[in-house]
Amino acid sequence: MDDSKIVELYLCRNETAIQGTSAKFGKSLRALAYGIVGDRQTAEECENDTYLKAWQSIPPHEPKKYLYAFLARITQHLSLNCCRERSRLKRCAFICELSEEIEACIPAPDDNACRIDDMTLSEGLEGFLRTLSEEKRNIFIRRYWYLDSIADISCRFSLSQSKVKTTLFRCRNQLRQYLEKEGYTL
Repeated sequence: MDDSKIVELYLCRNETAIQGTSAKFGKSLRALAYGIVGDRQTAEECENDTYLKAWQSIPPHEPKKYLYAFLARITQHLSLNCCRERSRLKRCAFICELSEEIEACIPAPDDNACRIDDMTLSEGLEGFLRTLSEEKRNIFIRRYWYLDSIADISCRFSLSQSKVKTTLFRCRNQLRQYLEKEGYTL
């Protein structure tokens, strides 16, 4: 079933939309959640919560051309919320470590004007990613979108861990320069 057909089912409030979503994207969404939370049961809960959030969000959103990205973003936010809840209980520091790596490159929204700039920042990030080679872009996305470990990335792309670390360091510096050139103050 293609994405637009699934979205149409959501718009018609047809419950087979969830079955179609699960059949097409379930494995990927569960893997994304598992990569963040590191627990199969919690990953399955995040996947199921994603279907509920999608049901509640479609309409008004109609992500016919970007359904997986729409669902993945929901899954990522739900998974990160689970990690934040665990970190309150002092069980997980991995997410904090990642956010410290990237927070120097991306300004934090601390007021309404900055929140309005989120759309522009999103376009800026997409523009930056287009400037990277395919290998660098894949490494960057695996680390900062999928939250893969350095070891997992090096294994996935058959690279040494030091090469992955160096690539990420250079990409963060390039991102900082790119955003400053685009007018962002960091």
